[in-house]
Amino acid sequence: KMATGSSGNSLTCKARTPGSAMPEDTKGKKEAESKDVEMKDADEKKDKEGKDAKKEKEEPPPKTPRMILLEAIAQNLKTIAAGVTAGDPRVMGRVLRSFAQLRRTMEPEVLKALLEEFVDPARPNKAQYIAAVPPADVEMTDADKAKPKEVEIKFPQLSKPYPPELEAYAVLSLVVKLSDKNEKEKSLETASALVLFLKTLNRRTLDFFNARAYFYLSLAYERCGRLSEIRPELLAAYRSACLRHDQMGQATLLNLLLRNYLAYNLYDQALKLVSKTSFPESRPNMQYARYLFYIGQIKAVQLEYSDSHSKLMQAIRKAPQTASVALGFKLAASKLAIVVELLMGGIPERSFFMQKELKEPLRPYYAITQAVRSGDLHAFKECTKTYEALFKKDKTLTLINRLRYNVIKTGLRSISLAYSKISLQDICTKLGLESPQDAAGVVAKAVVDGVIDATIDYDQQFVKSNQKLDLYHSCEPQKALHKRIAFCLQMHNDAVKAMAYPDENDNKDAEDPEEKREREKRELANIEDEEGGDDDMII
Repeated sequence: KMATGSSGNSLTCKARTPGSAMPEDTKGKKEAESKDVEMKDADEKKDKEGKDAKKEKEEPPPKTPRMILLEAIAQNLKTIAAGVTAGDPRVMGRVLRSFAQLRRTMEPEVLKALLEEFVDPARPNKAQYIAAVPPADVEMTDADKAKPKEVEIKFPQLSKPYPPELEAYAVLSLVVKLSDKNEKEKSLETASALVLFLKTLNRRTLDFFNARAYFYLSLAYERCGRLSEIRPELLAAYRSACLRHDQMGQATLLNLLLRNYLAYNLYDQALKLVSKTSFPESRPNMQYARYLFYIGQIKAVQLEYSDSHSKLMQAIRKAPQTASVALGFKLAASKLAIVVELLMGGIPERSFFMQKELKEPLRPYYAITQAVRSGDLHAFKECTKTYEALFKKDKTLTLINRLRYNVIKTGLRSISLAYSKISLQDICTKLGLESPQDAAGVVAKAVVDGVIDATIDYDQQFVKSNQKLDLYHSCEPQKALHKRIAFCLQMHNDAVKAMAYPDENDNKDAEDPEEKREREKRELANIEDEEGGDDDMII
């Protein structure tokens, strides 16, 4: 029993020995696990730091304005070279649309380098071009000089000899810059030299450059006060554009000729030119908007108010709809449209005057509209006298003077609705006329024109209004419906004519749909910017 007990004790002792070692083992394991976790955390931190460092190395530095400018110029130069090689003049229009962005960011050093590289050294005007480059707007300070050097000016390597399109692009960039700086004489000399250079060439890929060169040449002559001197040159250029089937040149030059005639109030010559010419069907939108404005101006002077109002409203719709783009064009067209609508006997909608960007400039015309609407001849005379200088500047004073009879007609219409019988003396007092005889003459003309339905009793000196018939028993609703249908059909026809279809050769190089959509978005944005240039939408 003792042995068994001792053996039991020994067994129990052996059993306790591993039991007594358990706490020490668990401590060691915990310490090892904590060390492993710390090592893993340290490794993860190192990995994250390494990845962050790689990302910082991989992220390129932000592009400077000069880098962006050089990239845009390089893309244009490559596009021109590819268009010349393919013989496709349409790509030149895409290049010219980019001027809206380049004109704001062009630097004198880059422009000089562009002229030195792509203008033929044998050209006698090369030194004149380089000397005409305007200086920078702001002079460099000591802090600017201490900054690191700008990016080196480099252009893409293109095959030599350079085509004349590249030289035209470089010189046209200079002309645009001089025009923006309002350098009248330099702009005139440079544009004249560019036109002379382009006249020696007969290449379809130069048509867009030729049209834009004539545009800035006419603008330079106008700013120098010598617009009439360029008229024979424009007529000869238009004849050449018609013979060459240069539609861009025809559209641009026809608008320049109309502007030239209207600047000197030569409405008869302008009307003859319009009657003997036709505006090209595949026209640029901005040129067509200008053309419609000029036609509306001519029709208004010729007393064709309905046609004039239709053309002016089309011009406003075809102008860029962005608030700050082509503001001068939309303002001039809106002023003329308001006056023409008043001459037609209508009243413009109040929302037309409440547009944020046009509200303040249209305030004088709003006052005129209120006077015409109320039939108050005294208020009309006062408003005309107050804003006479502005109306002369806008060339609408002649048309506004014609509104006097419309004011009287509106007053007569109100009197006819309010009174079944009224004396000529009371009409004279209400309308502010000089004598009852004048009132009788005005009423008689209004009756003949169909403004009011009344009879005049000359013996007893009064006017008796007849019972007014229901408008819907007449043909007026049918005429209004026909007018709206004709407008919708005309809009449909214009949309069909404006559609452009890609060539079959363009489908050979498959383009990803996403890339195509992005490219079309960029082109639409460039077109809107280009139409919004300060010079491109002059009226």
